[in-house]
Parts: sequence; structure tokens; C-alpha cells
Amino acid sequence: MEGVDPEIPCVPSHLIPMVRYLARGRSLMLTIMFANDADTDLKIKTLVLHECPLWKNAAIGRELNREGIKVVMNDFVKSGHGEWEDPALRTRCRILWRRPEQLASDLYDWAVANGYINSVCTLYELHSGEDVNGMSFQGADEELLRRALGILENQGKCTIFQGETSSEDGIKFF
Repeated sequence: MEGVDPEIPCVPSHLIPMVRYLARGRSLMLTIMFANDADTDLKIKTLVLHECPLWKNAAIGRELNREGIKVVMNDFVKSGHGEWEDPALRTRCRILWRRPEQLASDLYDWAVANGYINSVCTLYELHSGEDVNGMSFQGADEELLRRALGILENQGKCTIFQGETSSEDGIKFF
């Protein structure tokens, strides 16, 4: 079929450079924003669009215009790696290191690999425990962890028990 790239068959060929540009942009943003994996506080952050240094490159004297920023950020949100904190204005975007579905899968794989099936662990252990060193969910935002666990609970793969504090909530994997 003429005008269609075989790598991305459902996108007209004149749009292929934009599709590839946006994919590289998503990857670059995640890499830059979370380059220091040892600092687990960076697993989620908020990007204020007009303050973001990613849009400017002083070394070559280039800067992405507002329309370009909008296109990149809308694509980023559509990919599941971002959520507008102010949907009407779209000036602040919460950046997700991993999508909730990815974290849910990672959590369950970890539970299986580490013998937590039919055992209970706490939310704190999933966030900061010794067994989670180097895992994608280590240090993740509590709200994101809860969303991932909610996905597993809906799939019948875990249940959540309320503790005295939120970090003491128990999770039993099935």
C-alpha cells in the first residue's frame, strides 16, 4: 500500500516522523525525569509546563513553542505516563514512572517470585522493604501503589486489609 510505513501500518507516511518524534519524546522525558533511580522520591513528580527546562536547549538556541509543548504533553498523557492535575487548564501534569497496570503486573510478579502468595505483607514493605530493592515499585507514591493494588484486587489476585495507619495496611496475594 502506497503512503503507508510497514513499521506503523495504520499511520499515513507523512505522519510517521511525528509519531516517532513523540515516542522518542516520551522515552526521553521518562529517562531524564527518573535518571537517578536510587532517589526513589523521583518515581512520580509534577511537571509545571511553563517551568520545564526540557523545552529549551540553550546550547543550540532552540525552544519548543507552546503548541509543540501541548502536542508532546497530550501524547504523554494519552500514553498513560501522565495525568493532568488541572484538566481544564493543562498547566500541571503528574508524571508516572510506571503506569498503574505495569506496576500491578510488577507487584504480582514480585509476590510470586518472593513467596508472598497466600502471605501478607504491608504497604510499607511494598514501598520500602528490603525485599523490594531495585523493583519498579520501590519508593513509588502511595496513591499509585494503591491504584496498582486495586487492579490486582479487581483481578482477584490480592486483597487489602486496613491497618491502623495507611502504611500498615496489609496485602494478601492469591
